[in-house]
This record gives sequence, structure tokens and C-alpha cells, in this order.
Amino acid sequence: MPRQAIELPLFWRTFALLVVLLAGAVLAWTQTLRALEFAPNAQRAVDQAAGLVSLSQATLKSADGAQRQLLLRNLGGAASIRVRARDAADRWDADGGDRLVRQVAIDLRARLGPEAIVAASVNDQPGLWVSFALDRERYWLQMPALTEEPLLGSRWMLWAAIVLASMLLASALVARLINQPLRQLSYAASRVRGGDLDSRLDENTLTSEIREVNMGFNRMARELARVEEDRAVMLAGISHDLRTPLARLRLETEMSVSDEEAKHNMAMDIDQLDAIIDKFMDYARPGETQMRPVHVSQLIDREAGNYRDPTQIRINSRVAIDLNVMADETELGRVFQNLFENARRYGRGTYTGVADVLVTYVRTGPWVIITVRDHGPGAAPEKLSQLTTPFFRGDAARTAATGAGLGLAIVDKAMQRMGGSLELTNAPDGGLMAHIRLRRAP
Repeated sequence: MPRQAIELPLFWRTFALLVVLLAGAVLAWTQTLRALEFAPNAQRAVDQAAGLVSLSQATLKSADGAQRQLLLRNLGGAASIRVRARDAADRWDADGGDRLVRQVAIDLRARLGPEAIVAASVNDQPGLWVSFALDRERYWLQMPALTEEPLLGSRWMLWAAIVLASMLLASALVARLINQPLRQLSYAASRVRGGDLDSRLDENTLTSEIREVNMGFNRMARELARVEEDRAVMLAGISHDLRTPLARLRLETEMSVSDEEAKHNMAMDIDQLDAIIDKFMDYARPGETQMRPVHVSQLIDREAGNYRDPTQIRINSRVAIDLNVMADETELGRVFQNLFENARRYGRGTYTGVADVLVTYVRTGPWVIITVRDHGPGAAPEKLSQLTTPFFRGDAARTAATGAGLGLAIVDKAMQRMGGSLELTNAPDGGLMAHIRLRRAP
């Protein structure tokens, strides 16, 4: 299976990118400053070493043999700068792996001559050691060791902490400013998706691009509200106009048709037309819901009680009697009614001819998933995602059915209005499974 990418909110993605960018910039500037300081530090060390060598040569040259030995003993004391005679058994390390010492050695040899020796340690004693000759005698001049200041040395720690804190604060502020309009747009879009078409965004923001997006979103919301209102008015008008002639047809059928079978069939056709009109009205119903704790087990028993013919459907509920969810009771009742009706129409067993429906549930965190399963033929896998499309029928047999093709579409729309979701799957051993997810009641 493909590896699932880690999902991060846009705020944290922006924050992380800004932190990486600023950290890279700070590191680059630090390295640049170190590079700019390297040459002056090396030149300063070369000037100091060359001056001390010249001074030592002049001092030793002005003294005779006995005075020179006394002078060397004085210069070889515990001071930070010492001069002593060079011994043939001396061991030295050329640079100690330090690039500053290497650069100083190159520059000193260029100034003092190629015979000059520059070492990072002599006889395991660290320092900057410079060898010079005087009257066929060779001497060592020892200076304090040269080291580059580390990137996070002691004097850098305070500044690094200040820069890090400032960088994190600035990144969080910039990320918040960038994502605030997007968060508002996402919240408004979710409200529109839930049926609240009165959601509006600020059209006076200073950012021109965000202002244009907000204006376009508000225009879209207004158009959707107008279309929804027109659709509701149109369907209500159609329903009203159709119910009147249907009532007259029923009355005329009862009075004028003498054949009882024909009368019964005509009455069934009228009932079917009336049920289809009810489906249209359910689908076009406005999206206002009253969310409150609903006792699921009682609601399922009430809706299942409307299906009393055991030769068509048998409903078995295994929902706990203490299960409560946050929902609109009328909407949730309509959800189970349509699911049971869908199972009665299309979920009958091949051999029994009866729709055996099983209702189960599972609690997962703050959610409750209720599953309504039949034991019929199910649906083609490639058509599962289309079953909630209005007027869509899954197969040829369903095309000949007497429904309006709106049952599962009504369920899906009702679940969205209540902040839940609907998922349709095929059971492994046959049958269609409808999973509805709702929040648990506190």
C-alpha cells in the first residue's frame, strides 16, 4: 500500500517553512561573518608573530654569550610569550589540523623566509611556535595558541537564544497573518457546505487578493442562497399543484371504478405518486436543524415499527438502549426511514425474498458509527459513490423500481446538515452497508 503522507494544518506548514528559511538565513550570515573575520584574524596573528620575532632577534643580538643565556632564562619563564633555544630532539606538529594556523604559517614563511618553521605544538606543548635563526643558533618563540571561535561558543549562546526566540515569534506571527484569511474562508465554506448560506466574509480587508476572493465567495453564497430559495419555492409549488389533482383522482377512482382490482391498482399508483412527491419535498427541505441529544434505540424502534409486514422486511436492532447522539430527531428519523425503505426495495435475499436488516453501532472517540446492513445483492463497487446522487439507480432492476431515486440522496444531505457523514460499502459476504457517523451526546 502507498505510504500515507503526514497531514499538517496550513499554519504549521507555513510556520515550519518560515523557521527553516530564517534558520538557514541566520546560519548563512554567521558563516559569512566568520569567513569575513578569518582573513583579518590571520593577518593580525602574522603581524604580531613577525613583530615579536624581530624584537626577539634584536634583543638577543645585542647581548653577548653570558647575557644571552641569562636573557633566555628570563624569556623562558611562565609568561604567555616565551623564547627558548631550539633543540635537535624537539618534536613539533605543523598545524594541528587548524586552518587558521595553516594560513598564519603560510604568511609567516612568506615574510620571514622559507626556512621559518611554524608549529601548533612543540613537545606536546600547545601554542603558536615560530622558529627563527640568529648567529647560526636556532630559537623557538612561543605565543598563545590560535583557535577559531566556534559557531556556538560561549559568547554566541546568548545571542543564539535571542535570535532563536525572535525567529520563532516572528514565524508564528507571519504564519498567523498569512493563514488567518484562509482559515476564515475555510470556516465560511464549511458553513455553506452545512447549509448555512448566510455566511459572509469581510470585503474591506487590506490585501487586494484576499479582498477579491472574499468578494467572489460572497457573490457565490448569495447566488447559492437564491438558487436554493427558488428551488424550494418551485418544488413546494409543484407539490401543491400535484396533490390537488391526485386527491381528485383518488376520489373519482373510489366513486367511478367498479372493478375492485383496477381500483386497488389505481389507488396504489396514486399512493406511489404521493410518496414520490414526499421524497421531493424531503430533498428540498431547508437546511435548518435543531441539534439536541437523541435516544437512538427508541428512534430506531419507532421507525422500524412502521414496517410490520415480515414477508417483506425484518429489522433487528442491536443498538444499546443508553446510546445518545447529537442530532435533529426529525432528520435522524427520516434517515433511518429512508435506509429501511432502501433495504426493503433492494436488499431482499435471493432465496428468502425478505430483506433482513441488521442495525449495529460502535463508539470511536467523540463519534458514534451506526451501521444499517441488508443481506441483498449489494451494489457494483464502481457505482457505490454514485448511489447518493439524486435520481441515480444502481442497476437495471432498480431502474424498474417504483422509487424516486432520492432515498440515499436524502440520507446524505440530512447527515451533512447534522454535521455527520454517510459511507456506503458492500459487506464481504453480500449486502449493502450504510455507515452513518454522528457525534456522541455529552
